[in-house]
Amino acid sequence: MIELLSSPQAWAAFFALVTMEIVLGIDNLIFISIVSGKLPPKQEKIARQIGIGLALVLRLALLSVIAWVVGLTAPVFDLGIQGAPGAHGDPSFETAFSWRDLILIGGGAFLVVKATQEIHHKVDPARDAEHGGAKVATSLFSAIAQIVALDAVFSIDSILTAIGMTNELPIMYAAVIVAVGVMFAAAGPVTRFVNNNPSVVMLALAFLLMIGMVLIADGFGRHVPKGYIYAAMAFGVFVEVLNMLARRRRNRLAARRAKG
Repeated sequence: MIELLSSPQAWAAFFALVTMEIVLGIDNLIFISIVSGKLPPKQEKIARQIGIGLALVLRLALLSVIAWVVGLTAPVFDLGIQGAPGAHGDPSFETAFSWRDLILIGGGAFLVVKATQEIHHKVDPARDAEHGGAKVATSLFSAIAQIVALDAVFSIDSILTAIGMTNELPIMYAAVIVAVGVMFAAAGPVTRFVNNNPSVVMLALAFLLMIGMVLIADGFGRHVPKGYIYAAMAFGVFVEVLNMLARRRRNRLAARRAKG
């Protein structure tokens, strides 16, 4: 341990891993914000705390059985169907699937379905009103169950990425704890910001839809570089910030005219 603390390479790996874990945790944090935001205020904080706490437990538990996690990448069955050739002659999709692939496909499908349902509720409020209200009710147990399900998917992907960056378990443990701590601190402000800005909710749901499709593609062997995904998300956030500034200025101008 003393050798790790005095090693510049170890510290470089630690900071790189913390940064990566925080970036990867953005997906999880967006989902937690959307799901917990549908609960009553008293239960909203409980769902966030339990969800993020379980995310930490899952990641630490997976690190403790790291050999098993690595084994998840081994193929468990092969459909034996040759995919259509891609642009460079490679198969357009893989037919040999590992447990990791199946988990990513299942988690991605869940995200796509969930995001699509939420988008439908947002664009068709009249339908919700016919069923007793504009806000779809979500129980605390249901919210926590959904958060735990996605925690498992994101945790496995996160730990597998961490394994590729360092072989030192203490560094992985420390990086995961710090990254989840940042998520815990940011969860409340992010949820309040999302809930107070309806257009941001729609943008967040679009992110979840995109992330779900990326997870499914990854499960089928078509890896999309994370840089492209987060660049697209950053551009979407930049455009939304411009829209928010424009709306704020229009509201101020309208208020001045009303006073004048």
